[in-house]
Parts: sequence; C-alpha cells; structure tokens
Amino acid sequence: MQNKFLEDVQKLYDHLSEKKKEVNKLYSFLETNQFDQLEIIDVMAQKLGLEMSEDLRVALVGRLVSLRDDSFVQVLKKREISEEKIVELVEVAYKVVAEFWNDYHNETIAYIQEENLLTPFYREIFKGVYQVGIAMTVWQSSWTALIINGVNKELINKFKTDEKVMEFLEINNLFDLGHDELTADRSYSVLLKDENNEYKSEAYIKAFKKEVLSVIDALEEFSDSLIELEDEIYGQKWEYVKYIQSLITAFSEKRPDRLVHYWSEVDRAWMEITSPIQIGHPLEYYEDHYRKAVALEWDIRLVNPTYQSENQRAKKLKNMSNELYLTIDSEKKYKTTFDFCQKSLDKVQLYIGRPALFFGAEYNGLFSAQVVPNDEKISKACGKKIFAFSDEILQTTRAKPFLKLASDIFGKEFLTGERNFLFKNTADWHRVYDITTIGHEFGHILWCDEMSESVMNKTGNFKNIEEFKATTGGLVSFFIDNENDEKELEKYVINDTIKRAVGLIGWMEVDEVQPYYCEGLIHLSGLFSSGVLSFDEESQKLNIDKSEMKIKLLKDWYISVYSSLALHYLEKQDATIWLHQFATKEEKYFLPNNENLKNFVLYYFDKYKQMGTELDFSDRKENYL
Repeated sequence: MQNKFLEDVQKLYDHLSEKKKEVNKLYSFLETNQFDQLEIIDVMAQKLGLEMSEDLRVALVGRLVSLRDDSFVQVLKKREISEEKIVELVEVAYKVVAEFWNDYHNETIAYIQEENLLTPFYREIFKGVYQVGIAMTVWQSSWTALIINGVNKELINKFKTDEKVMEFLEINNLFDLGHDELTADRSYSVLLKDENNEYKSEAYIKAFKKEVLSVIDALEEFSDSLIELEDEIYGQKWEYVKYIQSLITAFSEKRPDRLVHYWSEVDRAWMEITSPIQIGHPLEYYEDHYRKAVALEWDIRLVNPTYQSENQRAKKLKNMSNELYLTIDSEKKYKTTFDFCQKSLDKVQLYIGRPALFFGAEYNGLFSAQVVPNDEKISKACGKKIFAFSDEILQTTRAKPFLKLASDIFGKEFLTGERNFLFKNTADWHRVYDITTIGHEFGHILWCDEMSESVMNKTGNFKNIEEFKATTGGLVSFFIDNENDEKELEKYVINDTIKRAVGLIGWMEVDEVQPYYCEGLIHLSGLFSSGVLSFDEESQKLNIDKSEMKIKLLKDWYISVYSSLALHYLEKQDATIWLHQFATKEEKYFLPNNENLKNFVLYYFDKYKQMGTELDFSDRKENYL
C-alpha cells in the first residue's frame, strides 16, 4: 500500500511540475514577443488602472509567476506614483495574484480527485488545507495594512531610527512574552491604540476578529473531516488531528503573553508529522522588522520520493563547527550553547520536494528552502525540519528571461559559463544547491540557543546578520572540508556566491527582505576585499578575478570572518555591533563602509531601477538547450 501511495505522490509531483511549466510559459511569451498570449497580464494592468509598457509587462509577469513585487514597485516609482498610491496598487496586484493561484490550486485538488490519487484521508488533507488557505489569503490583506503599512510606518515616522523604535517597544513592554516569562523573539499579536491613544499588544483574534474566526471555522471543519477517516498508510491520523486542533487553540488564544506558549505547542504537534505530505503554518517573521509578528504562511509541501536518501550536509557542517569551536572557545566557556547546536543538527528531519498548495503571505514570495520551527525550546526537545525545493528553483531559474542588467554587469564570458552550467549540468546544479542552499538552512542552527535572538536583537538587526551566518556556515564547511567528494564544484559555488551577492542589491528598498540585502553587502565586502571583485569607477565596470591567489584570499576571508561571527553569537553580543563592521544605515538603507564597494552598490541599484526589467536578446536559451 505504501509503494502504491508513493507512486501516487510521484504522479502528483510530476503533475505539479507540468503545471508549473505551463505558468512559466508566460516568461517565454515575453521573450518571443507573443503578447497575444499574455491576456492575463493585460487584464492585470487594466485592474490596476495602468497603461501597459514593456517594463510593466515584464514586472507583472514576474509578480504573477515568481510572486515577487520588487520590480513592479520600481516600475511604479519610475512613473513617479506617490507612496500611498503604490501601497494601494501593490494590494490590488496581490488580490489579482491570489485569485489566479487560488484557481490554480483548486485545479490541483480536482486533479487529485479525478485521478483518485493518494487515499481518502490524504485527499481530505488537500481539501482542508485549501479551505483554510482561502481564509488565510483574505486575512493577509488586512494583516499587511495594519502591521506593515500601518503601525510600522507610524513607529518609524515618529522615532526616526530602528534603534529608537526598538527602545520604545522594550521600555513600554510591547513585545510578547515567551517561555519562562522572558521576552520572546517573535510575536503572534499586533499593536493597537487604546482609549488614551497609547499602544497595547492584542492577539491576532482581537485585532482581526472576523478573519481569524473564518480561519478557525475552516480548521474546525478540517479537523472534523479527518476524524471520520483513517490514515492506512502512515498511521498518523491522530498526529494530524492533534496538530490542527493545536492550531485552533493557538488562533483562539486572546492573552498576548500566552501566545508563544500555545504556538510552541503547534510546533511540537507538527514535529510529530513525518509523512510526505507536510503542512506549513505561520512560522517566519521577516516582514515585520520590529515586533517580528509571524506571517500568514499556509501550504502543503510535497516530498519527492526519488530524492529521499541520506543527506551528508549535516555531517559536514557538524565537522566544520567542531573544528572551528576548538579555535574560538579554547576555554569552553560557551560549551552549553555549542552542545545545544550539535544536538539540534542530529535531530533534523530533511524533506526535499516542492510546494503543492500555498496561500496567504506566500503569494508575496516562496522560499527556496526553510529550516523551522524557530522556537528553540521546541527544537531542543523535538529537533527541526528542513524543507528544500530544488526542483522548483531550478525550473523557475531556467524559465526566467535573460536580462540586460545581468549582461551589463557580469559580461558575456561569465554569463555563458553560468548558463551552460544551469541548462546542461542538472546533477551538479543540484549538488551546488545542496552546498549553498541546504547548507544555508543547516547553517542557521549553529552557534545559537533559545535565548540568542531575543538577547542579540535589542537594536533590531539580528536577522540582518543571521542570513549571512547561515549561508557562510554552508560555504565554510565546503571550503575546509577534508573530503574530496565535492572539490570539483568550487568554481560553481563561488560563481553562485558572486551572482547572488550582486543580485541581492536589487532588494535595497524592500523592507521585508532587508536581511538578505544585508547578507549580500557582507558577501560583497569579502569579494571586494579579496580582490575577486573590483569596480572601476571611471569605466563603471565590474571586474571579476578568479585567479588562484584571489580565491585563496576569499576563502581565508570567509573562514576568518565566520570565526569572528560565531564567537559574537556565542557571546550573545548585539547584532548591530558586528554588522557595523561592514555596513551602516544611511538615512533609510544600509550601505557598505568600503567606499569602492559603496559606489558599486549605488551604481548597480541605479541601473537596476532604470533597466531591471529590460530583456536581453543578445543571447538566447536555444544556445543552451
């Protein structure tokens, strides 16, 4: 029975891949000027009340297919549309995108039913997740309006700097309390004004009563439907039921200082579910820079049965961190934290697959991988899950059109090599993804315990160094690996790091992904200080030097900087202190301290604003297929 079930999972997985291929065709219609095939984009522009142009068409396809709105926002800014109007149009675009993907997911449910795939129990899981997802998607609009475009803008306008905002929130006890009555590193509440016009913390159910009750109703129906059925394949019926009922309890809780406790029980119940059908719930909190209000994620992650073999990444990061720890803490002052991380690595469940259904906050962007839960107390007891969506990322990356910006910045030689690798070397592409992306997720686990984030985030910059710490953990474990099973991938790993670091500059003005932008600035600091990259300000040209000497300097820089960062974490020093070695906030955005690098970042971002949506027809995908 289990073999038949896994065959069904594979059939559904392949179907999702084909469906995504159809959506990705919108990119190819752009590349071949088949605008008559882009009627959905024309309708989108009409709903937005915007006159169609080449850059708008490219940005809207990106918004619909890749679920990112940064290019769309830049197009609106180029048209000198006011900030208030941009907020309005971004919300209209969200609703159009949500409608498209809701229908898309409904077709997936219909396919499962028509093909009689999985079992009645798991078919019901898909249906239940869909119904809850519709309610979560409706709620997302008011969540964004109140937290991101409401309270947070009010706070920064009033206090001018992030540090002053964080100070105000701490002094006035406006963070949720977590375990042991200590300040939590995230919140499941929102700030509302009371009758004295003072802020107070209120649970989601009080701030968004109608929307949350709608989610709870859908969850209750979901739970009731599962109770009527049996899981004959994995025997996890009661694990799923317990999980859904714990979600109902958490969403229903009104006391702000009990929220972290009840949501940790959600995570605890969730960690017991080990089947190939994994439900994702509100876990991440990138969007809210100040109180880390948890975003409205809701999805099903479907495991690819083909890829579920033992992964060596945890072992490699464990070996690296053991070696490094001996050099940075010879007196073993921080051994308790170190041991905590090592045990966490041992308990990771790794799921490689792709998103099957997704809703809410995920219509503003899907992750390429994820390590969760963030609640370290639960992780200490139950471990973590890592999800990696390599097939999805490869498919989307191959579908995206070539852009003039990349051609202008990197040059033909670099891009030709990268495109040959992307299109012609699937197996090694997946191995590089394992090193860089799955390595990144394991890297999050190192050097932290349950108190690290709340202690290190007093000035609001913990996430702005954490993403660099994660990626660099994977890179350093690769650079110092004594085994020779991956050495031939070094040039591709370094190329990937260069491309990613430069590309992240484009997110300078997107607050919810500021941690990745800051990560890019720190990578670029290493690439510039080692001489792998340099910017000729006169000719306005980025030079790439991957000579053996420069690559050695780069690797040495990574090992040295990562060692200092690991010690910073073990000592639980404030994140801003470490970040300021590389970048400082100037007015609204961080910029590098290195002048030559700063000039390049400003040059790149200016070009990104001008031509970030211009297609490059000097090279074609046919050259690589």
